[in-house]
Amino acid sequence: MKKVKIAFGAALVLGVGVLGFAYSGIFNIAATATHDPVTNWLLTTTRNRSIEVRAQDIEVPDLDNEKLQLAGLNDYNSMCTECHTAPGRAPSSLAKGLNPPAPDLAEEALEKPPEVLFWATKNGIRMTGMPAWGISHSDEEIWPVIAFLQVLPDLDGEDYKEMLEEAQGMGHHAD
Repeated sequence: MKKVKIAFGAALVLGVGVLGFAYSGIFNIAATATHDPVTNWLLTTTRNRSIEVRAQDIEVPDLDNEKLQLAGLNDYNSMCTECHTAPGRAPSSLAKGLNPPAPDLAEEALEKPPEVLFWATKNGIRMTGMPAWGISHSDEEIWPVIAFLQVLPDLDGEDYKEMLEEAQGMGHHAD
């Protein structure tokens, strides 16, 4: 019984401490503020592991399909470039103000498996500005974007423009 009382007391003190911290306003939530290394590690690790765990059972379609990639390019250009930028373009004012900054999707495509990219695109990521595109787009409309991300690392600004011309009329957001 004594151990239960000690555990309850410790939980109560911890709870009061957490509430006190939250109500104190000490933690700066401004987008211009940076996280200390420990907080940054904790948030990044939590985000990455959460996505990896939820994405592990997703079946990836054949993404090595030029028509699918071209369709995804138009959707990427319409839905993603404001935050993630396109090859050969400078970051937008919106992208410059994001904290955490939107990741470079050319790098992400090299580092992360397609199912992880799909899950993040479909479900969004809390408190990052990343919307849940799955609310307004079906899986069949999201996979082309992931297919396009597979070729994004190989594109420069000129390649991107040429590919956009080739992709006219393709994809959910076809012009």
